[in-house]
This record gives sequence, C-alpha cells and structure tokens, in this order.
Amino acid sequence: MMALTVLFLLGIGNFALHRAVLECGHPLVRQAPWLRIPHGIRISLGLEYLVLVGCMLMVAAGSAGWAWGYGAYSLFNGFSGWLILSRRI
Repeated sequence: MMALTVLFLLGIGNFALHRAVLECGHPLVRQAPWLRIPHGIRISLGLEYLVLVGCMLMVAAGSAGWAWGYGAYSLFNGFSGWLILSRRI
C-alpha cells in the first residue's frame, strides 16, 4: 500500500511538471509536432496518465520493480523538466 501511495504522489508531481513544461513556451515545446495537432496536449497528458495507472496496476499485482522503474522515470522527468523550465537547455 505504501508503494502505491508513493507512486500516486510521484504521479501528481509528474502531471504538474508535465503541465508546467507544456505551458512554458519553450522553443523545444513549440517545435513538438504532436502538440500542434488538435487535442495534442490532452493526448500527451493521457499518455502520462496511462503510464501511471499501468505502473500502479503492476505494483498492486506484486511487481515491485515497476515502482522502482516509475521512480527512475520520475527522476528523469524532474531533471528534464528542470532543464527546460530553467532555460538551461
């Protein structure tokens, strides 16, 4: 149960960071072709949701490795989001 709670909290952080990056106006984001299609932002947030739900289902089924994988994914997202939002990239 603790792993699911941590995954859920990481998911909230990932969603917040994802949305902040989408709205920051960075040139990398403006050049992304999938964000220029109708509903592209919703699709990208939907994929983020599917990743979270998939990992939570796998952890609930007893595969603890998925929790570590989602933690690594969250660290990578956090670092890349920080690079984009701070304009270091």
